Amino acid sequence: MHKFILAGASALIAAASVNIGSAHAQSWPNRSITFIVPFAAGGGTDAFARPLAAQLDQQIGQRIVIENKAGAGGTVGASAAAKAKPDGYNFFVGAAHHAIAPAIYPKLDYDIEKDFIPIGVISEPPHVVVVHPVKVAARSLKELIDFASRNPDKMNYASAGNGTTHHLAGELFKILSKTKIQHVPYRGAGPALQDLVAGHVDMAFDGLGSSAAQIAGGQLRALAVAAPKRSPAFPDLPTAAEAGLPGYEVSTWYALFAPKGTPDEVITRITAELKKALASPLIVETWGKNGSPIPNVYGAEFGKFVTSEISRWGKVVKEAGVKAE
Repeated sequence: MHKFILAGASALIAAASVNIGSAHAQSWPNRSITFIVPFAAGGGTDAFARPLAAQLDQQIGQRIVIENKAGAGGTVGASAAAKAKPDGYNFFVGAAHHAIAPAIYPKLDYDIEKDFIPIGVISEPPHVVVVHPVKVAARSLKELIDFASRNPDKMNYASAGNGTTHHLAGELFKILSKTKIQHVPYRGAGPALQDLVAGHVDMAFDGLGSSAAQIAGGQLRALAVAAPKRSPAFPDLPTAAEAGLPGYEVSTWYALFAPKGTPDEVITRITAELKKALASPLIVETWGKNGSPIPNVYGAEFGKFVTSEISRWGKVVKEAGVKAE
């Protein structure tokens, strides 16, 4: 008789667990959600995170709050996100920078592969070589390389911080062009872009998503896009290969992660909402203006992509001799 009682109790507990999970999925979200962005406001991450948050606001009926936590090439925000409560109300907008970080910061207090659940890629804009239109006379990539070759260490470039794709894009450019250009790191692409527009630095290897408006407005001069094909947003802008630097291809992907332990039901729901958002007319139009295609990489496939990116950028870091500053 006791066996029957225990069996019945186990069945009730199992049923209750299923009902609780189902109820959680149905009730989520019932309050605002936080997207932790690990860079300063106004940068490339913001250029995609904020429009996406606005679209998701409409879809799920709850406000999504962008919380910018900048520092150390995006690792400060990543660390905070890894420790955030995995209750379905905290998410992390990571980037290619976080696949570079393990090779530069050997003592990180988080693991991008083990401490997060990969949800999906948000965008993947190519990088673009941009210069201040007054400080730099070069009107082509060839002219820029020729000047930098004749004047080693006389030019400088701004980046979103040590170990970011902006930084590595600059180092890769130097390797391929055999030039010496000084690196000036900032706490995010936003501050770096502001100083470039103001003329405090000469150039940058920026994500097209953050500098598109300044290029279109004439505050910056774009010399080449670091992609295999020209950007539909700037069809007259040559690729680096067309401009005389074959092999120079760099893009910055931005993506959504959840802290490890976030309920499966929430992951399933937010993934579906992300797919819906990326197919919306607003996002398609905005991404097009920012030079990014609409990605289609989610879940396990995205996780494998992160692993491959860690390997790829680790080799670049080693060849360039990049170290934490």
